[in-house]
Amino acid sequence: MHLVATPNGPIGPFYHFALTDHATSVMAGPKAKGERIKLTVRVLDSAGVQATNAMIELWQADANGVYNNAADTRHHEADPDFTGFGRQATDEEGLCSFDTVVPGRVPGPGGAQQAPHINVSVYAPGLLRRITTRIYFFGDAANASDFVLSLVPHERRSTLMAHEGAEPGEWNFDLHLAGDRETVFFDV
Repeated sequence: MHLVATPNGPIGPFYHFALTDHATSVMAGPKAKGERIKLTVRVLDSAGVQATNAMIELWQADANGVYNNAADTRHHEADPDFTGFGRQATDEEGLCSFDTVVPGRVPGPGGAQQAPHINVSVYAPGLLRRITTRIYFFGDAANASDFVLSLVPHERRSTLMAHEGAEPGEWNFDLHLAGDRETVFFDV
């Protein structure tokens, strides 16, 4: 008997009916503290084509730098009108948007404050497990002293930056899954 390897098949997409039934794009309620923003994430494959079958999860601190999670020692101070979590499937243009706030700075290694950032998990066909990255805000002075960002080679840091949109409060982030402009992903 002669066996021939078969090509790998993509995993999913199961997101649109199994994980996004109760998706949320609204992370900040009407009374949430802080600077309200609309963050739009565009997911692109290695050829620069929109990934229409991915799912993005965001996790972030509130405007005061407190996570709405018992693992944060200050979680009892968390903004009650801010969940800190969002999940959306990408649409036919590879986009998903979230209503949130600019996160506050959170403690990092040695107690140094990290730059405002949003933690991102990406699920997409062909990925055997989630991949993770961060979104920073282009032009924020705190980026220069962020411990995690300093670990990324200078020429690759731009892949982690959201940019202001045309309207006030709009921020846009291009997430490249692979290719020459691949977003920096972290092994967590």
